[in-house]
Amino acid sequence: PPSPPPLPLTLEPPIRPTHTHSARTRVRERERERKRETMRLYNQALNFSALVNLGLGATLLVLLLNGTGRGGSSNPAFHGWGAAEEAALLASAMRGSASTSTSTSAASASASARMRNLMRGRQPSPHRDLRARAEEFPHSASNPLRIGTRGSPLALAQAHETKKRLAEAFPHLAEEGAVTINVISTEGDERLDIALAEIGGKGLFTKELDVQLLLNKVDICVHSMKDVPTYLPEGTILPCNLPREDTRDVFISKKYKSIEEMPEGSVIGSASLRRQSQILAKNPGIKVENFRGNVQTRLKKLGDNVVDATMLALAGLKRMNMEEHATKIIEHDEMLPAIAQGAIGIQCRSDDAASLAYLAGLNHEETKTCVDCERAFLAKLDGNCRTPIAGQARIVDGKLHFRGLIARPDGTDLFEVVREGDPADAVDIGTDAGAELLPHIDETFFIVPGQENQDVRLKAPQKA
Repeated sequence: PPSPPPLPLTLEPPIRPTHTHSARTRVRERERERKRETMRLYNQALNFSALVNLGLGATLLVLLLNGTGRGGSSNPAFHGWGAAEEAALLASAMRGSASTSTSTSAASASASARMRNLMRGRQPSPHRDLRARAEEFPHSASNPLRIGTRGSPLALAQAHETKKRLAEAFPHLAEEGAVTINVISTEGDERLDIALAEIGGKGLFTKELDVQLLLNKVDICVHSMKDVPTYLPEGTILPCNLPREDTRDVFISKKYKSIEEMPEGSVIGSASLRRQSQILAKNPGIKVENFRGNVQTRLKKLGDNVVDATMLALAGLKRMNMEEHATKIIEHDEMLPAIAQGAIGIQCRSDDAASLAYLAGLNHEETKTCVDCERAFLAKLDGNCRTPIAGQARIVDGKLHFRGLIARPDGTDLFEVVREGDPADAVDIGTDAGAELLPHIDETFFIVPGQENQDVRLKAPQKA
């Protein structure tokens, strides 16, 4: 047989900077080098079919992988591939070299797809790759990664959960002092005597954290996602959600077992218009009073008989190991939760390569998909803490199921919408669900009784 054509597979030596660079610059240079290498491999993969027909498919893979049998590829473009994956590809190529052209084409397409994924940055083992990259960043006890958070016990529990996950995912952050927690007081935490609907809504819990982030006083900010507005300040991004906790609400009372059991004239404490509207729809004879503060403060007020009952998110109780205070867990078909309830979100500057690498390693994709769907629904309706809007997205058997609700604050009108579809279309599903409910809303729909002269009307979204 004729001699096979030469294969230009010799890898160029890595670029070595001749002068001092910052950590971020070095990472960018490595990324450019990796992309150049994967582009070369991608072009070679396009000729894979012809080479297999010449009986050289196995040889090509051996040369490409350049490390089978040594516990992982030494080729930097295949970083994160295990020996088992390499052996499987090699066996596949050997079978392909003896098979028909149909199977050869399939092998070629598979290899080409793998190369395209590499070229686009979708590594087969993203967490291993991100861990290797993130460890290049110079965070340590002398230069810590700074977490910004509110100071409530629940917010601190979420910040410590984030710190724990960072240490587990990136061993160099497990060093004592490599990650610090910076407490930032917000207007929403300080003005507890006024309902959120009267002083501006969700941004009251995030504005001060945004400022510290943009001033580079902290590197990442940990939020309860239900407190985050549907728009973020320019220069920041929220790329990460941790695995979601239970999204249900709980009813808490020493006197009654449920909302329906409460007699006319009894008082339930809640600062949430979403809860208020659904409570009054169930039992219009009871009174809902503004009831703010952290979990411990609300439970103390309940113990002092300031109100007869209250409602809290089960997620918060679970994160602080306080589930025993729940009188009744409210199922979703009885009361829909807040948008993004039970989800922790982590925000960073959009140009901070180190934080982006860390957060990519922590992100829980299913939670992020569901939260994105719910927030798209909220954004379409321009919802915030001044509007009774609820929603829940879940992924069941590979399908995304969404149920949303809008209501008048007094519970006299409630409108629901249901959608399902491909999780990849999560944002479109949420936006479409919100669009369906818009015709039910007029200028006075969300006006809270007693606040007719205040600026609490539905407005067009500023950013989405």
